[in-house]
Amino acid sequence: MSSTSSGQSAGQLETRGIEPVPEGECNGHPLQLFWVWFAANISILGLPLGATLVAFRGLAIWQAIIVAILGAAGSFAVVGIISIAGRRGRAPSLTLSRAIFGVRGNIGPTLVSLMSRLGWETVNTTTAAFVLLSLCSILFGSPVEAKSAPVLTLIFIAIFVLLTLSVSGLGHATLLVIQKWATYVFGALNILVGGFLCATIDWSAVFNATPAPLSAMIIGVGTMAAGTGIGWANAGADMSRYQHRSVKAVRLVASAAFGAGIPLMLLIT
Repeated sequence: MSSTSSGQSAGQLETRGIEPVPEGECNGHPLQLFWVWFAANISILGLPLGATLVAFRGLAIWQAIIVAILGAAGSFAVVGIISIAGRRGRAPSLTLSRAIFGVRGNIGPTLVSLMSRLGWETVNTTTAAFVLLSLCSILFGSPVEAKSAPVLTLIFIAIFVLLTLSVSGLGHATLLVIQKWATYVFGALNILVGGFLCATIDWSAVFNATPAPLSAMIIGVGTMAAGTGIGWANAGADMSRYQHRSVKAVRLVASAAFGAGIPLMLLIT
């Protein structure tokens, strides 16, 4: 098992809960977080998010780029600001928030966070299951609709639930390794998808599109922020609790804003 700068070994089970990380294990650096945020946001979900800007808001291409930057990169800059508390307190976000809300008052934010996490896990798992259904339809001719292949759909959902639980139990060091390699693999796949889209898009229609009003852009920024960084805000400190105390706050903010903002801006656009 290879070791990482977080003090753990890759493949080691996660045994730490909400207690602060010992000072001797806080040896992380912002580049690690860059890969974590990059890999977590290079999924195909960026494409339907971007499609809503055109289908429902009617934004022109230059407006979509601005909305992607402000909504995606801007909201993850907020996540980076929250992660500063993790570097200082060396504990998860919902443990550190007790200092603000109190132990009992923190129950409310925790429940909201739980519903948000479960909601996003549901979206991610079902999306992954639909992708496998589509691949099986292409390769083996099986039904592409979930209701036409219920057993196959449940199997695919179970696979991704088990994978999610397995990875989450392996700890912070393993997560860093997985996220880095996931960036390479899924980054290459997204390049293929992007190349296909660039070759088939009607570019004359793109550049001749009528710009939408400012109100549509403002709504688009809110939609992108809600679908990207805001959903991760309650996990900012969780990701940074292993960072070395000497790491500057601006680098934590930059690692989140650029790590998530670069793939999301490209996919959404």
